[in-house]
Amino acid sequence: MDSAALLDLLGNENRRRILRLLARKPCYVTEISEYLGVSPKAVIDHLRKLEEAGLVESRVDDQRRKYFSIARNLRLEVNVSPYGFGAKSAYPASRGLDMTRCRYLTIDVSNPDSAAELGELAAELERLERLASELSMAQRWVQGRLTEVMDGISDGVRGNPSLGAPSGTDARFYAEVLSALARGAERVETVARRADADPELVEEALVRLADHGVVERDGDRWLLVDS
Repeated sequence: MDSAALLDLLGNENRRRILRLLARKPCYVTEISEYLGVSPKAVIDHLRKLEEAGLVESRVDDQRRKYFSIARNLRLEVNVSPYGFGAKSAYPASRGLDMTRCRYLTIDVSNPDSAAELGELAAELERLERLASELSMAQRWVQGRLTEVMDGISDGVRGNPSLGAPSGTDARFYAEVLSALARGAERVETVARRADADPELVEEALVRLADHGVVERDGDRWLLVDS
């Protein structure tokens, strides 16, 4: 499901409370209704929307009672900064993913044997919980540094009259253009879409940056110059 649609779906407090409850145990409608303090009809409507989004699933027990549970592992990230707003969702990667290819992480990717004792699995759980905490801290640090670097680019533009921001933009515009290039955009139209800007303004900015040796043109592609 689209990240924006997920944000809309989870914007409802009762749906978030349903997911918190189901994360602890499978429940049937009456249990959820009592937990939320709302009518079973309202609960059924929330569950239908969560099922349509693929977040919950149901099964029927021997007493023909319908139980609901979390259907999948999903991570939703929202990024709000002076230079942009975005959301992205991600599902767990395959266990066969080669994490040793990560250039900026050093991770112990060893896994316990499938026949490991309960104590070994508990130790693995503790290690993974610590790793999740460290990764969260690293993400916060990276986000802070990204904002500082973008601020530095904006300050550099303000301090360089010969560069000057294109008409109708401010100094932050260059930071947004360079950020788009750093994320793999190479053509004016792609950069403009990611920076949410007019292509003509983007091309004007790229030309000025090229004059200062920050980017270079290769046909219809624009590339960052290696420092």
